[in-house]
Amino acid sequence: MGPLDYFSEFLSKKPLENAILNGKFTQLYGLRGSSIAFLCASLFKNHPKTILLICADKERSAYLYNELQSIINLNQVHYFPDLARKPYDSEETNNASVQERAELLNRLSNADSTMVIVSTAISISEKVIGKATLNSNTLQIKAGEKINLEFITEFLILNDFTRVDFVSEPGQFAVRGGIVDVFSFSSENPFRFELFGDEVESIRSFDPITQLSLKLFHFITLIPDISRQEFAETTQSILNYLPANSIILVDNFEKLVYQSDVHFSKAEKIYNSLPETTQKTPDKLYSNAVEIKNNLQRFPIVEFEPLQKTQENAIEFLQDPQPSFNKNFDLFFQHLHENYKKGYKNYFLTESAKQAERLESIFHDLGLLKNTGVEPFRIFEPAWLNVHEGFIDHELKIAAYTDHQLFERYHKFFLKGGTSKKTESLTLKEIQNLNPGDFVTHIDHGVGRFAGLEKLIVNGKEQEAVKLVYKDNDILLVSVHSLHRISKYSGKEGNVPRIDKLGSTHWQALKNKTKKKVKEIAFNLIHLYAKRKSMQGHAFAIDNYLQTELEASFIYEDTPDQLKSTNDVKKDMEKPYPMDRLVCGDVGFGKTEVAIRAAFKAVNDNKQVAILVPTTILALQHYKTFSERLRNFPCSVDFLNRFKSSKEQKDTLEKLQNGKTDIIIGTHKLAGKEVKFRDLGLLIIDEEQKFGVAIKDKLKTLKNSVDTLTLTATPIPRTLQFSLMGARDLSVIATPPPNRYPIQTELLNFNEEAIRDAIQYEIQRGGQVFFIHNKVQSLMEVAGMISRLVPQARVTIGHGQMDGEKLENTMLAFIDGYYDVLVSTTIVESGLDIPNANTILINDAQNFGLSDLHQMRGRVGRSNKKAFCYLIVPSTLTLTGDAKKRLKAITEFTELGSGFNIAMKDLDIRGAGNILGGEQSGFINDMGFETYMKILNEAMEELKDEKWYQEAQDKVEPPTEKTVFSKAFVRETVLETDLELLIPSNYVQNITERVNLYRQLDELAGEPELQQFSESLRDRFGPLPKQLLELIEAVRLRRLAMQTGFEKIILKNKKMTLHFLSKPDSPYFSSAAFQGVLKYVQDQKNFCTLMEQQHKLTLSIERITSVRDAIFVFDNLSNYISRHD
Repeated sequence: MGPLDYFSEFLSKKPLENAILNGKFTQLYGLRGSSIAFLCASLFKNHPKTILLICADKERSAYLYNELQSIINLNQVHYFPDLARKPYDSEETNNASVQERAELLNRLSNADSTMVIVSTAISISEKVIGKATLNSNTLQIKAGEKINLEFITEFLILNDFTRVDFVSEPGQFAVRGGIVDVFSFSSENPFRFELFGDEVESIRSFDPITQLSLKLFHFITLIPDISRQEFAETTQSILNYLPANSIILVDNFEKLVYQSDVHFSKAEKIYNSLPETTQKTPDKLYSNAVEIKNNLQRFPIVEFEPLQKTQENAIEFLQDPQPSFNKNFDLFFQHLHENYKKGYKNYFLTESAKQAERLESIFHDLGLLKNTGVEPFRIFEPAWLNVHEGFIDHELKIAAYTDHQLFERYHKFFLKGGTSKKTESLTLKEIQNLNPGDFVTHIDHGVGRFAGLEKLIVNGKEQEAVKLVYKDNDILLVSVHSLHRISKYSGKEGNVPRIDKLGSTHWQALKNKTKKKVKEIAFNLIHLYAKRKSMQGHAFAIDNYLQTELEASFIYEDTPDQLKSTNDVKKDMEKPYPMDRLVCGDVGFGKTEVAIRAAFKAVNDNKQVAILVPTTILALQHYKTFSERLRNFPCSVDFLNRFKSSKEQKDTLEKLQNGKTDIIIGTHKLAGKEVKFRDLGLLIIDEEQKFGVAIKDKLKTLKNSVDTLTLTATPIPRTLQFSLMGARDLSVIATPPPNRYPIQTELLNFNEEAIRDAIQYEIQRGGQVFFIHNKVQSLMEVAGMISRLVPQARVTIGHGQMDGEKLENTMLAFIDGYYDVLVSTTIVESGLDIPNANTILINDAQNFGLSDLHQMRGRVGRSNKKAFCYLIVPSTLTLTGDAKKRLKAITEFTELGSGFNIAMKDLDIRGAGNILGGEQSGFINDMGFETYMKILNEAMEELKDEKWYQEAQDKVEPPTEKTVFSKAFVRETVLETDLELLIPSNYVQNITERVNLYRQLDELAGEPELQQFSESLRDRFGPLPKQLLELIEAVRLRRLAMQTGFEKIILKNKKMTLHFLSKPDSPYFSSAAFQGVLKYVQDQKNFCTLMEQQHKLTLSIERITSVRDAIFVFDNLSNYISRHD
């Protein structure tokens, strides 16, 4: 039996069900923690009626919604959100809210089924479209029925749907031949239906990001935007949609009525302040207190958090909240054992089997189970539920303990977000799209501008090519079979590249210089790596229970990347040779946690740990972080910096030498001669690139015998990481903690009142504030303004032009909480981590690049408190288009992480510069990041052919299949043809999409991908035309030619000419592939000719009229080759 079964049985005995069935107002007392979720679920299980659960605030409602989803069937629990806007502010309307409201109204107006709806007081007070109006403005489409395309289009246009090329958000539709895509306001994904004449042949939902079909439907309902003004004439309360026998659960009835009244009064005030307006009156849009009260009283009401007893129907529960154990597992175990002896059933509520295992292993390692003789599953039983707060019920004799409360981890709620991954991915796609005028880089010719697609006629056949414009308006036409050779230029934000001249030597010289430098760096790294592997180090012991306890108590969930990095580090530490691992990840992604776990592992094995940081402030910050995290563990942490007196420094060094200090944190002083360790086992270096050469040399001698872990916040690009895989042990943390709060980001016009409110709110909840103002000369003025607005705030200023010691002292005072507000320039961008600072205001935000805004925003939200970021601009009306785009992106992508690939480009360039040397940053800016990566990969491929590399790697690298052009002998095959191979413009009309499709097709690696590509085109655009089918076959042909050893195919005038490898000394000419080709030529003399001209070998084959014919030849060739293998 689970907790729900206990509740269901219990409720049937309580007078609650009778009171509800008799339609009475009932009050519940003594409910604790999340027991209301179990009570609601039990009520729904025992009496399947629609239940509306109303909470006073959004956060409480969100947690309850997630809990009920976890306890009941997901499809039976729905959330009814508010419109997320101020009254009469239509611009702020959140599409996701409108969508979710419409989806629920549609279900309520049609469904016979029952459900649980979770909502808030404000959501309930916002009126919705009338039932009759909703029904008359919806369109049902069924598979197999007759429907006219013009009728559908007319319905959509009349209901304000916008016609677009590709549908990505609610309220859009697209028509491509007989295919109609439409995104209704009542569904999570858009729909695609195919018409055969006037008959609906099929209906399916599709993913707005990939545009590919997801699921088949028999019929669908199209609903317009129900929040539109014209529907306001016939509005009514959501309560009118509920079935007559529904049950209302409300946390506090009086508070709900009061909140509705406040909301209505606010709307009235705004309405009265509007100039002459066509807006609807407040009573059309909102319910007042009387209306809400009357509507609610038609149903049985259960109040579960009453302030005082006002009803005769009052039921009391004997419950306690989950006690706090401060991560003392001995105490927790005793508590569980006491419960067990009293006959209580203990439940451990968690979504993660790993956490249940962790708890059990902690009990085992502490030896607690031996003394009791009780099996662990009798002491506690895991229940796989997502519950916010635990509770103990003394009548039911059950105790429910939540994983996050026990391990003191932050617990996050999830609601459907408006600007979720979909918007993020679409924005990323938009940024990667090629538009006329964009800078592009051709790997052979350098930087030019993209000028669209151009139609060509070759031997009377139509073809398409990409047109690039170079210096002096020189034109280069790039075949659609060679698009992998061009990439969109992406350098530092705001950097305009130099356009190259076709035929000049500048580009080739730059390419060669880059390759030479990369090879030198790789040579040094690989030799160092090989040398270290042969040295003797300390092999650390495997994890014990203390290590498990430490890792389980991390307040955030481990991300897969973080877990992998931790395991990689620990595995390296357990090996007999010294570790040298680099961990890189963005701000707030959990690198420090990886370092803490590694340090503690070393301490557990009686070794000391030295942590080297570039600045005094960072030393103090790390000291605080490590001390706090390891507070309950047998481990002493100390620090060494110039803020300690000589006597204190001497004491610290003595303790270190005697082994009384386990972990020492310090700046370059740690590398001094006077610092002696009793037994150093691990060296952790934070931001190595910020240290001088002298320190780095000292470190090299230490590194040879001691395990070393280096951390960097500048992300190292994934592509670069693969290239240097063989050169260094690298761990990348690319995903943020999933249960970290998103930072609430708002765009504000400069407004003293709003600034005052934001600062006051943060100070009142005991937090601190960053105010970024990037003009040193007016910092004092801004600080004065803040002191005037918030007189109780203690304000200080900081900027890079201050004396170093003074700035450090200011920062330390801020860290220690002597000041509430730090007014500074962008110096906070670099590495300052103050968990208590959870509000940042950025003045003149329009002047910053996306990556700067992201880095600065990353300074807040470092703890489990909700964080705020306000982007202040003089006026949104005066912003440039680019600034608007940047600010929109940053306000929408409130989650840390992958969406920030956009901002990360800038940081990628910095990261590549860090790992490969500053000169490389210059190369990247000259040629663009993507092309630089291609050249770097080319250089690494060339290295792999060199003998020293193969010896260092102890193996000859087998060819990889990562891309089409990474096969052993030939890395690329070029195709020239006079056949009609293209995507017809009447099949895909949008030029940007056609270019994208050409680029995708050109980069496909193998047969499964080609099949998938063909399927996706069929799904999105209908049956493939002949020219496109031949174009897809051409990709197969190039791959076959490359595998066989041909560098070029000329397919013209019904003849195919194949060019062999141009290196006469290549081992290819003694391979089975070449022998097989020779045998084929001998056997097919009638239409094959082998020729050698100017030391170049070619093979001509007659009677080839299509790509299909050419592929048939290669199929025969491969049979010959396999016989010679």
